[in-house]
Amino acid sequence: MTTPWGELALTRFPHDPRERLRAWDAADAYLLRHLADEEVPLSGTVVVVGDRWGALVTALAAHRPVQITDSFLAQRATRANLARAGAEPGTVQLLTTQDPPPERVDVLLVRVPKSLALLEDQLLRLAPAVHAGTVVVGAGMVKEIHTSTLRLFERILGPTRTSLAEQKARLILCTPDPALPRPVNPWPYSYALPDGIGPLSGRTVVNHAGVFCADRLDIGTRFFLRHLPAGRGARRVVDLGCGNGVVGAAVAAADPAAEVLFVDESFQAVASAEATWKAGGLPGQAEFRVGDGLAGVPDGSVDLVLNNPPFHSHQATTDATAWRMFTGARRALRPGGELWVVGNRHLGYHVKLRRLFGNSELVAGDRKFVVLKAVKR
Repeated sequence: MTTPWGELALTRFPHDPRERLRAWDAADAYLLRHLADEEVPLSGTVVVVGDRWGALVTALAAHRPVQITDSFLAQRATRANLARAGAEPGTVQLLTTQDPPPERVDVLLVRVPKSLALLEDQLLRLAPAVHAGTVVVGAGMVKEIHTSTLRLFERILGPTRTSLAEQKARLILCTPDPALPRPVNPWPYSYALPDGIGPLSGRTVVNHAGVFCADRLDIGTRFFLRHLPAGRGARRVVDLGCGNGVVGAAVAAADPAAEVLFVDESFQAVASAEATWKAGGLPGQAEFRVGDGLAGVPDGSVDLVLNNPPFHSHQATTDATAWRMFTGARRALRPGGELWVVGNRHLGYHVKLRRLFGNSELVAGDRKFVVLKAVKR
């Protein structure tokens, strides 16, 4: 990546030499050019929100920026990219979306996330630290920036406009107005589950901003809940890619002897899963872990893995995450252990499971979704 501060060699995490997706895009490059062209002062506190793979903070490392991200993988990529660029450890402060933000922000750079709710939450959390002299610049590809995006900046921070598009990227330029009344942050959001979905019926679900389908139970999870394995006795269960933790919570509600590990690469998701567990007053043992899938889980230590894998990485459609989840599940499962997967029918997960496990059984299906089971032999 060419920047006003030099050339950078950037990779995603985990690094795969065969991966064609870049660790930066035209919006990152446009934002950095704007900072240099406008000679934006960077001597104060520079905060970068949503830096997808660390491209922005790596380029700005000499100015000791603060990165705020919801992604464990983005943090790992950032550390690797900083090290590759020769930045000293601690040069960039790495915060999560669950950490308290800095008390003062002089330059606020925002990579527009896919989730409008996450953008709202982060702007509201940062608003008290923004002052009249703060330079606020958002960036995204044209297809990522909508009227609703601009309205959020304007409602929370102040008057907002957009730049001309360059290479299908656009900037958001906001002038903070400290006199604006500060809206109440609606996140996290809670709701009661509907009846008819098993042992979780009527229980409370808690969602932090940015978690998939934060205001309702999505239809894929609803379908999965109707077909979960039951009556298996005490076992070690993993809710892999747990989101708000509904699937793992349902297992615990049905089988109090189960030990459930909730794992996700999203800090917001794991916080949601833990809050859902506490709100439901569920029995049994639970562990909540932010991480790279099942990395760190000992081989052959798990009886059951439940998984609703994502098939997007930001705006890109990819099966790389699902494949890594399935591979990690096979390693972590005991002989005879099972991986249960729900997914859109057209994704063809049964082919991957047969290739990896040597078997795949259709447990349930409708016109849109399938629930598949693979057994480790």
